Amino acid sequence: MDLAVVDVFTALLVIGLFVVAAKWIRARVGLFQRLFLPASVIGGVAALLVGPQILGRASEALGGPELLADGLIPPTVLEVWSELPVLLISVVFAALFIGKRIPGIRDIWRIAGPQVALGQSIAWGQYVVGILLALLVLGPVFGLPPLTGALLEIGFEGGHGTAAGLADTFEEFGFAEGTDLALGLATIGLVAGVLIGTVIINWGVRTGRIALDSDGDPVAVARASTEDDLDDLDDREGIDPTTSSTDPLSVHLGFVAIAIAIGWVLLELLEALELATWGGDDGLELLVHLPLFPMAMLGGVLLQLIIDRTRRAALVDRSLINRISGAALDLIIVAALGTLSLEAIGGNLAPFVILSVAGIAWNVGAFLLLAPRIVPEYAYERGLGDFGQSMGMTVTGLLLMRIADPPNRSNGLEAFGYKQLLFEPVVGGGLFTAASVPLIAQLGPVPVLLGTSALLVFWVVLGLRRFGPGSGTAAVDDDVLGGSSGGP
Repeated sequence: MDLAVVDVFTALLVIGLFVVAAKWIRARVGLFQRLFLPASVIGGVAALLVGPQILGRASEALGGPELLADGLIPPTVLEVWSELPVLLISVVFAALFIGKRIPGIRDIWRIAGPQVALGQSIAWGQYVVGILLALLVLGPVFGLPPLTGALLEIGFEGGHGTAAGLADTFEEFGFAEGTDLALGLATIGLVAGVLIGTVIINWGVRTGRIALDSDGDPVAVARASTEDDLDDLDDREGIDPTTSSTDPLSVHLGFVAIAIAIGWVLLELLEALELATWGGDDGLELLVHLPLFPMAMLGGVLLQLIIDRTRRAALVDRSLINRISGAALDLIIVAALGTLSLEAIGGNLAPFVILSVAGIAWNVGAFLLLAPRIVPEYAYERGLGDFGQSMGMTVTGLLLMRIADPPNRSNGLEAFGYKQLLFEPVVGGGLFTAASVPLIAQLGPVPVLLGTSALLVFWVVLGLRRFGPGSGTAAVDDDVLGGSSGGP
């Protein structure tokens, strides 16, 4: 289908209409507020309901007017939506670290080491569980390809954006329905993460594992926080537009563009290196299948390092970067859910349920088993961040941490933020997440299973020995975080 610029413009406007409508619905439906569902998810589901797959088919089955045969959304809009996530995911990942101070690895490890070990353990375990299911159940019983082994980490740890951003990669390896399954897993994980996380917090309070403040309603406080961006943990003051000849938003869009451009150059160089070495003459081709977004994230890191080294940090307003990233993610979620293939999920319903149950069971079990043994102090308050992130969204982890620890006694929010610097470049949408599908396709599932199992064991053992009970390691450094490091 040939698309014009006006079609793209119209498609973006339609997404905006769905987001506004979803915001209105969320404000009036208490259930959506209690579940902390973002307006973008509600809008995406609404778009799916009034699209050709549900409203269109229902109208056709009931003999409705031909006008509704394709639902309420024009086919050209859906065509644009199907392409948007692959492009916009680079904006989201490029903006991850722009405007954030990049500390030294030693400082990151001292502050967030337990979080890094716990988060890495949960993430690599998702690969181990997923690939084992693919080898033992999903392949032999349902005839699904080994690539299904990557769906748990892509859907749960990566979330909607990562799942949608890998659409071209799945299609390239003949498993287009993998995108829809991963998006479905991300949606299940989002809802289950909030529900199960709230149950864990209530259980932790009753058993004395979580010391909840009695002042105010922490759930109400957390709900109020979701009206704004929960990722704004280190926002700087907004730049005064009267002192600039250019609108600050335009300048910050330029920063994101520079990060993406750096990522593109890095990707091109790596692809050229691969073709000149191990990838030539029918060799192992991996980097040529790598999407742009993880390299755009590295581009953002390099850009921020340059900004830090040249002492130009005042030029970047993190709140504006967050606005750009948040808007791009909203567009991705609405577009991806609005074009979600119900046939792909319905045709693989049993495997989808198996993956959902197995993924949730692993995330819950790993959190309950490992958090108190790896995180030396405030284990549940801080570990809930990693649990929430493992269920599909970073914002879910931040939300659960704010419910469990409203005054941030544990300094968990700072540690969680630092942890992302040693986490997201690799998994949760990082380089390995993007490369997992090509790796399984090129090397086979067994070598990838062995490698991810070794990494799982490494991070669990490191976490237990370095930070676990009896290790003598303090959770955080008072001088670094400026807070109490005492236990509850």
